This record gives sequence, structure tokens and C-alpha cells, in this order.
Amino acid sequence: MEPEHDAPPADVVLFCADLQATVPLFTERLGFRLDSIFPADDPSVATLSGHGLRLRLERGAASPPVRTHGDTAWVQGRAGMRYRDLIPDRLGGRVIASHIQIPDAGPVPDYVHFHEIRFQMIYCHRGRVRVVYEDQGPPFVLRAGDCVLQPPRIRHRVLEAAAGTEVIEIGSPAHHETRVEHDMTLPTATERRDRVFGGQRFVHHAAAAASWRPGWRAGFEARDTGIGEATSGLAEVHVLRPRATEPPTAWSHDGELLFHFVLSGGATLRCEGRDDERLTEGDARVVPAGLEHMWAECSGELELLEVALPASVSPS
Repeated sequence: MEPEHDAPPADVVLFCADLQATVPLFTERLGFRLDSIFPADDPSVATLSGHGLRLRLERGAASPPVRTHGDTAWVQGRAGMRYRDLIPDRLGGRVIASHIQIPDAGPVPDYVHFHEIRFQMIYCHRGRVRVVYEDQGPPFVLRAGDCVLQPPRIRHRVLEAAAGTEVIEIGSPAHHETRVEHDMTLPTATERRDRVFGGQRFVHHAAAAASWRPGWRAGFEARDTGIGEATSGLAEVHVLRPRATEPPTAWSHDGELLFHFVLSGGATLRCEGRDDERLTEGDARVVPAGLEHMWAECSGELELLEVALPASVSPS
């Protein structure tokens, strides 16, 4: 018998080229529960739930890359900060990526707060910002190249910033609550660096102390932020730069998200069956699963921020 189709509406609708291959990604690797799948003879729709979300997977053609250019409009956001949306369609509500600018130097009119979130990270693109987190010791400064993983519900606050500071913030789901914490002051008296928040540990990755390793992607070397280990494989964040001794090659992936933001330099994005496009600093792109692509004509100063969900995105 076919399942009832009058279930509560999905929070997020996702399209995939191969439903039968995509469902195990969400159930076995991302921790969702399969609630229904239909029709039985040739499934084209599946509904799942987990992490406070209801998902609807629909079989369909792979969508084109989501591309955002550096001249996308800025809007005024919370606490005097300016925001630029890097994934305009937000992948149906699954992911939000924001380029955030703090125009003025000095104290930031923020307050202790936390997010009802599945995944969230902050990467400092330029400038510096002073922040403080629950049970993570005294306030510290994020400088250009540094990043943090903000686990679910960790209390935190932005204290002050240099003029023109810019950060990249990526979160899932796209629509999530920011809640004000009225009863806690930061820093906390306790310091528990190994504390687990919603199955994840806080990460403060300092670029100055990090090392580069070859082989993460053909033609590139990578700086690993440690977010893959801290999220137990939910997500992974790297900074990539080209290796002169190894040309890049084309590949496709089987993950939920593969996002790139051009931190510096430029490169040409080549996708199967589509026109080449030159991307430079401030441009972003998302390539859907199953679409063969590569970076070509990379400038020597190219650096890319790469965010993958799940962490073990693999060639397909």
C-alpha cells in the first residue's frame, strides 16, 4: 500500500538526480529518519525528518551551479552589521551563506545569544573581531584566515571589531532562530574546552599556526580547520590553494553541499555542459551533486574557502 500523502508540509524541498542513492546519504550519514517513499514501483519522492527539520526529496534533473558575484547588494542586518547573501535560493532552505561586514571600528552592539542550528561556522575574511564563547575561556581575537565552529546552542557574543572587518558565515538550516540569553554573562567562570554541544565541539582555528597538506583536491593543497573531526563528520571546512606541480582535474561529488568562496585571486569554473565562468575575490558558487566540474586557469594567489556537508564528500 502507498503511504498517506497528507503529512505536515516539508520545511525544505530538495531535488536529486538519483533518489535511491540520495536517501541513504541522509539516513545513514546525516542522521535523518525516512518517513515515507512513493510510488513503490519507481520511487520519486521521499520524506524524512531529523535535527528539527522535515525534508522532502524529489527526483529531478541536477540544477545548475548557484553563483554569486562580488557586486551582489548588501543589506542592513542585526547589531549594525551589513549582510550579502551568497546562496540566493538558499538551496530550498537547507543552507544560508552570508558575507558579513562590520563597517565601523570599536564595540559592536551585540548581546549574549545562541542559535537553534544544525551547523554554523564563521570565517574571518579580513580585519579582526573580538569574540567570547561559553566555557571557552577569555575573549579572543579572530584575525584574517581564522575561523570558528559554533556548535548548536553555544552562548556567544561579538565584542568589538576593526573597521571594515568581513566574515563569511555558513549555517544550516537557512531559517533558524537567534535567541537572546538573559541569564548568562560571558566569559563564564568555567573553562571546558572539550565540552560537547549538540554532538559537536567548539573549534577555534588560527591560520598562523596551521599547516598546509597536499592531495585534498587534485591540483590543490589544503589548510584543514579541524571542523570535520569536531562535528563527527557532519561538515568539513578547508582553505585551498593551487599546487604548481599538479594540474587540477575534473570531478563530481555525492554530498549535500559543496560551497566555495573566492578569498583571493581568481580561477575559471568549468562545469560539464555549461559555459566557462571566471570567478574572482568575493565570488561564490555551489555545485550540485553529480555535476562534473573543475577549477582551471588558477592565478598564483588563488585561495578558496571550501565547505562540504557531509565531511566525507567523495567523488561520484
